[in-house]
Amino acid sequence: REESPIKRVQDWITEHLAEPLSVERLSAIAGMSPRNFSRVFARDAGTSPGKFIEELRLEEARRMLESGSESVERVAALAGFGSIDSLQRHFSEIYATTPSEYRSRFQTALRR
Repeated sequence: REESPIKRVQDWITEHLAEPLSVERLSAIAGMSPRNFSRVFARDAGTSPGKFIEELRLEEARRMLESGSESVERVAALAGFGSIDSLQRHFSEIYATTPSEYRSRFQTALRR
């Protein structure tokens, strides 16, 4: 059975989180118009392309913060947030803490 265009785009997104991911770019990968892509993505994925990307970027940032190997600035860049301010804003909104506080708590929990 052939993979759906939306599944193909979702897989592609996970490999390109640090890049700019506009609806126009993603719809071209899917071979759809931007409007149709947004509609079909929301129907198939249960969320908008932007929300899907944000959730993946937050998961990636959290994973990198837990590993403790990259600076917060580098985590922001590698996860695709573009700036530490953007990472902090999204992180605080979802996790009610800053990336640095999250890392500190996680590392404390490991030492116990």
